[in-house]
Amino acid sequence: MEADPEIAALKRLLQEARRAVVFTGAGISTESGIPDFRSPGGIWTRYQPIDFDDFLRSEGARREAWRRKFATDPTIRAARPNRGHRAVAALVERGKARSVITQNVDGLHQASGVPDERVIELHGNTTYAHCLDCRRRYEIEALRLAFEHNEMPPLCEVCGGLVKTATISFGQPMPQEAMERAERETLAADLFIVAGSSLVVYPAAGFPELAKRNGAALVIVNRDPTGLDDIADLVLKRAIGETLGAAVGVD
Repeated sequence: MEADPEIAALKRLLQEARRAVVFTGAGISTESGIPDFRSPGGIWTRYQPIDFDDFLRSEGARREAWRRKFATDPTIRAARPNRGHRAVAALVERGKARSVITQNVDGLHQASGVPDERVIELHGNTTYAHCLDCRRRYEIEALRLAFEHNEMPPLCEVCGGLVKTATISFGQPMPQEAMERAERETLAADLFIVAGSSLVVYPAAGFPELAKRNGAALVIVNRDPTGLDDIADLVLKRAIGETLGAAVGVD
């Protein structure tokens, strides 16, 4: 008999599910040492976000955006997938979870073994950059070395366009393809697991609501209350890694 009734309930839902979707937020990555954006002491309490229009319009804003990126990049590069990421990867590998929809930009799901085509990144990815015009990819380390030499915001060596980390900034349109894929996966799910999201950022946070309205069981694993706790089938206010790890059987 399962000693922990909450873990037992999550195990039952996983066993019954035919096609689960896992939706992750900052809470799963804070357990890998990556600071949250919104929490006290988070990145946005120290830096005023740079709007996308300002990035496009102002070389000074672009310089500041890249300065911040290179100042915070060692933390991202040092982070490793934790037990929660490994549990999600196991669900995908076993065929239990069809996809991972994430608000995170750290690439830790891919690093944990989830195939890139199974990860839907709603807010992009900060581990590389690309040209906003021709979409050519650039590696962060090469850009850092050039920036340290002249502190000039990078331009595309092919078309001369602006180069930006592959993240979605304030004021930047959400990625249409990722949003459409996320909607399709949400509507196909019979179990929707939220792991580490406060569910306050829309339109991304609308996917759990959509899943529930479409008949999926909704599970929320998050240390703090969320606005959807009242409609969830199971709410576990506890650490992500130990909760998912115990339910999935991953150390």
